[in-house]
Amino acid sequence: MNALIDKIQASFLELIGSAIEFLPGLIAGLVIFCLTSYAAEFAERMASQVSPRVVRSKSLQFLLARTSYVAVWVVGILTASVLAFPGLRLGDIVAALGLGSVAIGFAFQDIFKNFLAGVLLLIQEPFQINDQIVIEDYEGTVERIDIRTTQIRTYGGERVLLPNSTVFTNAVQVRTAYGYRRTDLEVGVDYNTSLPEAAEILDKTIRQVEGVLSDPPLEIDLVSFGESSIDFVVRYWTTPRQPQVRYVRTHAIIAIKEAFDQANINIPYPIRTIYSYDQQKFNDYLPSSANDGDSKSG
Repeated sequence: MNALIDKIQASFLELIGSAIEFLPGLIAGLVIFCLTSYAAEFAERMASQVSPRVVRSKSLQFLLARTSYVAVWVVGILTASVLAFPGLRLGDIVAALGLGSVAIGFAFQDIFKNFLAGVLLLIQEPFQINDQIVIEDYEGTVERIDIRTTQIRTYGGERVLLPNSTVFTNAVQVRTAYGYRRTDLEVGVDYNTSLPEAAEILDKTIRQVEGVLSDPPLEIDLVSFGESSIDFVVRYWTTPRQPQVRYVRTHAIIAIKEAFDQANINIPYPIRTIYSYDQQKFNDYLPSSANDGDSKSG
């Protein structure tokens, strides 16, 4: 009985001794883990302050800040693990991470796909914050490019979050990529109108509209013989943002209508002629007796 008690006592003392031996490492690991939180936030703030001096792109500034934050956490967790578990080697951790990444990759492939696409978008910068873009059925102003989604604000005041993989693999129309943007405005005139006179009036009128740029120069083309009109296309340039484009288009239409009214030039609209008659008389599918009866009665 005494031997059993002595054995239990020895095992307990050995366990306490092992705990005391590992206790400094555990405490050091917990301290490092807690300090990592502050260090990651500090690194992110410092990167946010320094990055504007290195790169001009806001997207790359955001990427550098987030990369610094994640990098500090990775280093802190690895350091805390090594200190807390002295028998654990860095090579073992890397191997475990390698095996785990395969399983995690299959489980979260969509998340990683969006993450990688977000990193590429931030590096390549096909568009920037405040650019106005069109992606599939969505059009609006870019508010944020995150590492997972691209956030745009539609012209109707709605927020749309598009997965970065969708943005990266689809065609993106960047309306504000350049300093000017062309608008094609169609207008038809009556067939009796003098075409050189109409073209001259259009040219003079559009040049006087506020917001129309003188360079690139505007173009006035005849494009087709319509059903009731000869059709012009007026191609003029404005600054690229959508509110300005709409503003200039509205005032251009008003100015053209007023100028044509003063010059007595008609802007025709489609005309249809409708005939009304008894179609039964010409129906080839009536029975012959019905047709004979109609002819006799006539």
